[in-house]
Order: sequence, then structure tokens, then C-alpha cells
Amino acid sequence: MARKATKKLVDEGYSKLDAYTIGLNEYYKSLRRAGFSVENSLAIIIEKSSFPDWILPTPINPNIPDPDWYEDEDE
Repeated sequence: MARKATKKLVDEGYSKLDAYTIGLNEYYKSLRRAGFSVENSLAIIIEKSSFPDWILPTPINPNIPDPDWYEDEDE
């Protein structure tokens, strides 16, 4: 359902970034309606693993690997 809404936003002229931020805003508002405090709502939104895959649009380039922050440990 959210994927269809995202496609509709892109079709209406919104960029993928606009669609992403609209999704975050809707997620925040739903957390607040559910009774979460402002602090807890923001903490949940900051943690990307907390929201389901269908809540936000797909990443622009999902093939980019996560950086290896500890490259020097291999030596």
C-alpha cells in the first residue's frame, strides 16, 4: 500500500527525497497518535531498523555496500 502511495507521489512531480520525507513525517505522526512522547518518536525514527520495509520508498541505489569502517583491522 505504501509503495503505491510512493509511486503516486513520484508521478505527481515529487522527488524521491520528497517521498521519503513525507513517509518519515507520516510515521512520526502515527507514533505520536499512538501515544509515544516526542523524544521516543524521534529516537524510533532515527533508528532505521525500527521501521518496516514497506513504510518508506526503496533506496535510490540499494547496491552501494556499507562502508568498512575498520579496514585497518584486517592487517
